[in-house]
Amino acid sequence: MIGLLKTNELPRLKRRGFYFCSMNEYIQITFSNLLTEQKDILIAQLADAGYEGFEETENGLKAFINKKNYYKSVLIEISFKYQLQFKENSIENINWNQVWESNFESVVVNDFVSIRADFHEPLKGVEHEIIITPKMSFGTGHHATTHMMIEQMKEIDFKNKTVFDFGTGTGILAILAEKLGAEKIIAVDNDDWSIENAMDNIRNNNCKKISVKKAFDADTGSKSDIILANINRNVIIDNFSSICKQLTHRGILLISGILEKDVDDILYNATAQNLILEKKLIRNNWVSIRFQG
Repeated sequence: MIGLLKTNELPRLKRRGFYFCSMNEYIQITFSNLLTEQKDILIAQLADAGYEGFEETENGLKAFINKKNYYKSVLIEISFKYQLQFKENSIENINWNQVWESNFESVVVNDFVSIRADFHEPLKGVEHEIIITPKMSFGTGHHATTHMMIEQMKEIDFKNKTVFDFGTGTGILAILAEKLGAEKIIAVDNDDWSIENAMDNIRNNNCKKISVKKAFDADTGSKSDIILANINRNVIIDNFSSICKQLTHRGILLISGILEKDVDDILYNATAQNLILEKKLIRNNWVSIRFQG
């Protein structure tokens, strides 16, 4: 998954599943006998090394990288660091979107929100439904970070509020903010594909109050009652001061995309900006934190 995205940072994009389409030759790397927390850390490390797609199995992980970007020495370094064994093989050209569709399942977050693709049947018994076609963008509810953001959003009063969604990806959080009653939402990303994808998803969900913009930092030049940032540690810390300047008095800052080991750094920056910790969630070694300004 910015300026919003930097090459040495964990991408928000392509973090899980097959979210891209390409007809180039790929290398498939297979890891077996992994714990859940190992999968998440490994995905983060491999995404940073240029791996573009991941498929999780019950006890393992398949990672895919364009052959022209594959450096075995980098893979050996990562696997040695975590004492993991791997297998590698070349795979023929694949339509990744077809693979993604065959593997994509609907997500339900605590009977609060269902997230489904347009080829799924609507789910009953949930308060809100969001239709998402992720393509290359991160944000389907499958990953722990998006799941926790949605959990926390349930407890926030969005009615008639202004919202800033920093690093919008698929637009899922901006869409949910409108469904929860937000009056105005600014959603930004630095990736052209994400912006196009978010705009498609916004139209497919009949949203009218979301403005999508391309940006390389968090400076919108306006105040927001609620700021959402599901990105990663480095981007959040780099933009922390700017984010806080744009938060209204007693406004809410909700962040995720950080690992447990990064929490102290986030809390240090929050204290420097006089933010009050309201709630912290942990899921599969990932963390979501809600602050009040």
